[in-house]
Amino acid sequence: MKNEWPLYEVFIRSKNGLEHRHVGSLHASDAEMAIENARDVYTRRQEGVSIWVVPSSEITASNPENFGELFEPAEDKVYRHPTFYDLPHELKHI
Repeated sequence: MKNEWPLYEVFIRSKNGLEHRHVGSLHASDAEMAIENARDVYTRRQEGVSIWVVPSSEITASNPENFGELFEPAEDKVYRHPTFYDLPHELKHI
């Protein structure tokens, strides 16, 4: 539909120091309106300290069908996994 407002994805940070999490989507005429609408819809009980809105059309995602070619090459890099290393016995809390 030509007269439909763009779709925005909404991300909320619940507390300082935490990451933003995707909470939903909404339509708005512009980013400012999207933030105001996101505040009204997704933080009614003061759940957040920060809001990000991103036009859905600007998000590029990997295709789950391409999982193998995208993620399997990392499986043969055992040095990326902390279980590969032997730790000294003095390190008890790692």
